[in-house]
Amino acid sequence: MGSGALACPLLEGILAAGRDELVAVVTQPDRAGGRGLQCQTCEVKTLALSRNLPVFTPENASDDAFVAQLAALKPDVVVVACYGQFLKKNLLAVPRLGTINVHPSLLPKYRGASPLQWTLANGETETGVTVLRVTPKMDAGDILAQEQYPIAPDDDYGSLEPKLAAKGAELLVRVLDDFRVGKTQGVPQDDAQATFARKLAKEDGLVDWSRPAEAIRNQLRGFAPWPGAYTFLPGGILLKLHAVRTEAGTAGTAPGTVLEAAGAGPLVATGRGALRLLQVQPAGKKSMPGAAFLCGHKLAVGARLG
Repeated sequence: MGSGALACPLLEGILAAGRDELVAVVTQPDRAGGRGLQCQTCEVKTLALSRNLPVFTPENASDDAFVAQLAALKPDVVVVACYGQFLKKNLLAVPRLGTINVHPSLLPKYRGASPLQWTLANGETETGVTVLRVTPKMDAGDILAQEQYPIAPDDDYGSLEPKLAAKGAELLVRVLDDFRVGKTQGVPQDDAQATFARKLAKEDGLVDWSRPAEAIRNQLRGFAPWPGAYTFLPGGILLKLHAVRTEAGTAGTAPGTVLEAAGAGPLVATGRGALRLLQVQPAGKKSMPGAAFLCGHKLAVGARLG
């Protein structure tokens, strides 16, 4: 069961291992999106259909009618990744050996909907993948396998997610191998060490220039492509930030003040240090280098962003 980018490598990993029979794939219904709000099929469904696998797309996976459909397949294990629905006890009771989840964090840290995004935004230098049992309490089940993964200084969500997806596929196959020989016991989590990675909101992308430059850079790393990071130019024009570089600031300058309006892009004061805006996107325009932005927009030294 899955719909996010993490789910496709897991599906491919199970198929490549060739040791288990995939009786069905469950994913989210097609949704309207993109230009013209055309109906779009998620990658997991596309991959499953290309492999001639049965696909179910219930609006509510815990609905009794769908649970009965799932029970008729008599699955030994249900695997969940980035599914986006809360699974109730009636569904969790269906598989003979239980329901397991592949979660991109070192649980019990970063339980919740957006673990990798908050890991990066908080400036962590290490993350990982956890395979755990699914219980009614979110991401709190026993840990079946876990592996650490270092975060490179230039990693962002786009570069780190596929690395963790590949690692998750390896761990999942290992856990399924254990289940096959009767090794199904996990290690309980320490709830006292748990942290929560809530679902992102658009407001999370708004830059607070009073924060340190490195913290704002981490915001860009974790929140791309959505909600991204954005600020406002004088006059209230929205400006998206796509790439920045931390530099030395000027002591005593108010955060958000433009220190330089030349070179590779505007240099803006923060609560500690400064940020060079290397790639930006004004409202209604395409993304452009910071230098090109300065050529077409009058931004004076001393102007305030935010």
